[in-house]
Amino acid sequence: MTAANAQDLDPELDLVLTRAVNAPPEILYLCWTTPEHLVHWFVPKPHKVTACDLDVRVGGRFDTTFLVEGNEMQNHGVYLEVVPNEKLVFTDAYTEGWKPAPEPFMTAILTFEDIGNGRTKYTAIARHRNADTAKAHKDMGFYDGWGTVVTQLEEYAKGLKP
Repeated sequence: MTAANAQDLDPELDLVLTRAVNAPPEILYLCWTTPEHLVHWFVPKPHKVTACDLDVRVGGRFDTTFLVEGNEMQNHGVYLEVVPNEKLVFTDAYTEGWKPAPEPFMTAILTFEDIGNGRTKYTAIARHRNADTAKAHKDMGFYDGWGTVVTQLEEYAKGLKP
């Protein structure tokens, strides 16, 4: 399985992070789909997740609240695709009940590909609706931020059993 075919990626709209992670796909999927786990690694430290409400099904909510430098940031979205232990797609373009968001930012496409020996090829794609939004996300530190989060996820996952 691949995150997206190379021809599906648009360098002006899509930011892509791929890494080999020392954890099996089912553990990474569990970390992404269980609020009790997600709150421990989902934003770069010292920032933190203060609330998380997930309904992991197509059309279900993916709602998180972060505390970043004293500012609370709420993110509401929905799952577009759920393939257990393999793929999650969610977006902030809609909220639960397919209500359009006034200012959508991105759609996230995550894949977890088993590469053997308890390791996973982890791919995260942040797909944006226009080049300006993609550039803004890149300039905000997409690669450093999402890279830090993957490192935190890998570290957290070490304490979990498949």
